[in-house]
Amino acid sequence: MRLEGCSVAYGLALTASGKSIYFRLLLVKETNMAKMKIRGGDLDLVEYEFSPFFPGEHINTLGLESRYLPKPISGTVKVTVPGRIHLTVLDMNRFAPNRPGGGGLGFAIQIYCGAEVECIPSGLEIEYSREPMVRHFVEVLRRVLGYQGGFRIRVWDHQKKHVGLGSTGSVLLAVGHGVNASLGSPLSSEQIRLLLGNNYVEETEDGRVALGFETGVGPAAATYGGMVITGDELALAYRHTFAEKQNVFVIIPPTAVSSAGRSEFDLLMNRARNLDYQDREMKAYFLLMDLIPALERGDLRKIGDVIWEIEFRGSKRAEVEHHSFEIYRYMSQLRGSGIEFAGMSSVGPSIAVVTDRSEGEIAKLIEPLGLKIAIATRVDNRGLRIELGDGQVRA
Repeated sequence: MRLEGCSVAYGLALTASGKSIYFRLLLVKETNMAKMKIRGGDLDLVEYEFSPFFPGEHINTLGLESRYLPKPISGTVKVTVPGRIHLTVLDMNRFAPNRPGGGGLGFAIQIYCGAEVECIPSGLEIEYSREPMVRHFVEVLRRVLGYQGGFRIRVWDHQKKHVGLGSTGSVLLAVGHGVNASLGSPLSSEQIRLLLGNNYVEETEDGRVALGFETGVGPAAATYGGMVITGDELALAYRHTFAEKQNVFVIIPPTAVSSAGRSEFDLLMNRARNLDYQDREMKAYFLLMDLIPALERGDLRKIGDVIWEIEFRGSKRAEVEHHSFEIYRYMSQLRGSGIEFAGMSSVGPSIAVVTDRSEGEIAKLIEPLGLKIAIATRVDNRGLRIELGDGQVRA
């Protein structure tokens, strides 16, 4: 196989900051699987073989199968799921394509994906451009729930691709809750979240899927809203409302560097893991001793100070430096102008700004830097919403 950056399109995904170092697998005559070498600490050199498979294969049921009696309901279930800003991974040494985890920090925003799901006698009808990944997660749930019937599924996303807003996780979460609700809601939100994280895939060009990297931050933030901290193995360590009265602006600086491809993957997953080996305890300390108390008292400026410190620590430093020091310059000037909160989302280059200032004020502030606001929104503190076929709405 030959590897190419997914700026061309979407394929096998490798995720440094929760989601989003993508590379494309283009099938050629060679039959060997793609291999990546990742170094963390001094004695940590791991070789991963990324083997695409067909949707419905390599399912991890977490031992939940054979426990449920599905009870299909009539009508269409509609699920709406917020996007997310992924601020940092806690330790990239603790996740891999076959091992979700690593911990992280992020928050939900009011930009939405969704799915409409209806039970049908048989078959699987999916209306979405990225059908293989949806099909795979549906097959996971069918296996767990023992459902022999079919589904008609229509999916929509927020159309903001590759800017760190988590469309993949939000879409799969919407589908998962839609399927669950259409069968009488036998699974809890936590079970759906964990099944998603342990079966997280991206599609390849030939219609197969491959396991990706997953910290659990996106699905946790999208499920419950607000700011979340996850620990290893997708554990939800903390959740709190965040910036209820402030605005969120996403700024996408120009960059000549792609967050895709083999060289970028090697840079981030080797340098980033090595830096997390050095700084992971410090990042965890910042979250426990500084960020959580600031969230409890609603101190946006202190929260911003903590995030700014993390921008220079561990894997986050590798992600920012990957785009050159211009990202640091932009964020430094925003901070210097009094902006309370500025941090790069995922592997960038998007910068998330949370502030009391208006859209007009921010637009005027960043215009001399040659920047524009790409998205103006707010934090979603509610989480996903479910509308049942009979018109009932359930949070």
